[in-house]
Amino acid sequence: MSDEASTGEIEWPSIDDHHPHEEGGPAARAGLSYQDEIVVDIFLDMIEDATIQKVHCETHDDILIKRVQDGEEFVEYVQVKSNEPDTLWSVASLCAKGADSVCAKSLTRDQHKETARFRIVTLRDVNSELRLLTYPCYGTGRETTCADFGALSVSVKERLPDFTSAKGSGIEYWLEHCLWDVRHDQDTIRSKNVLRILKIAISQKFFILPEQAEVVESELRSWAYDAGRAFWIPDRAKKIISRAALLAWWNDRLQELVDGSSDVSGAKLREKMDDASLSDDQIRMALELRRDYAQMMRTPRYMSENDVQAMQRRVKSELATLRAGQMAGELSVDGATFHSLCLQKMDAISQNSSNSVDDRSAFLKGCMYDIADRCLHRFTRQER
Repeated sequence: MSDEASTGEIEWPSIDDHHPHEEGGPAARAGLSYQDEIVVDIFLDMIEDATIQKVHCETHDDILIKRVQDGEEFVEYVQVKSNEPDTLWSVASLCAKGADSVCAKSLTRDQHKETARFRIVTLRDVNSELRLLTYPCYGTGRETTCADFGALSVSVKERLPDFTSAKGSGIEYWLEHCLWDVRHDQDTIRSKNVLRILKIAISQKFFILPEQAEVVESELRSWAYDAGRAFWIPDRAKKIISRAALLAWWNDRLQELVDGSSDVSGAKLREKMDDASLSDDQIRMALELRRDYAQMMRTPRYMSENDVQAMQRRVKSELATLRAGQMAGELSVDGATFHSLCLQKMDAISQNSSNSVDDRSAFLKGCMYDIADRCLHRFTRQER
């Protein structure tokens, strides 16, 4: 392509309407991933930043962020690289494979009516020649007139000579408008997401607990996963999450958590079991087990405080695993069957426990029902 390519006569399509050229991402996804944690972070950006209007998952790039600023539409094309070799990124690795390189593929995304911006998210850090790209765009050290920018531009152009996007944007455009975002560890990203959820919730007068923030983070991650797995046809709407839809879900979910913490004891549990189409006798038994659990917590005669806390943590951990499988579609079962699987898991913990308490199975199940009553667990796959 030529830098002089004319774009004036072409009516470029919007990212929201244009069918992606490739759909390898959805088919290749096997489970919740590093990329989904990045999407959660971007969801939280969208909650706080009114200029972000939409987020795409696995459409024209790994992630797309659509903004409207001063009446102009921008789209940030985000590539996520989480399985690269254990070496620093360099100009050579950025431009390896020519037209199929990370740099070239990113620049070719510039083929829509929205003004293009770019981001590369990596587990591995960059070497000194790419360090400039990790600084905030348009800030100090990113000036297109500085010596480091000029040297980097020459180095990249030597490997990708005369390369431009369909709209005629060249390497210097990509270097000016690309942010290199190094995220070293998936667990650290998740922990930061949970902390952000707490801070945003508190700023909005939703006073939730850390364990409730972890549930919200998990549900946002599952949303990202579902969106990434969906195909443009027939599920384009699932792949594009608007700020309005996210805020509506966020406000309803946090209000539910707050209300659940102060609601009449057992009311939320009954509601969740009704949603799972469980029988009245099952619901009454669950409420009884939860009351027994509450009594045991008030007068713990059988277990030490350390044993109680260890069992509670184990229940939460196992339920989180089951819930993640359900939300990811790995457990495609109805609510009643999922409830049965949860009870079976409590029995398995009881049988494998070294604790000699006779009624530990009742304790575990009561704990599970208490967690559900506090809106930290449900038996149906939540629809958004």
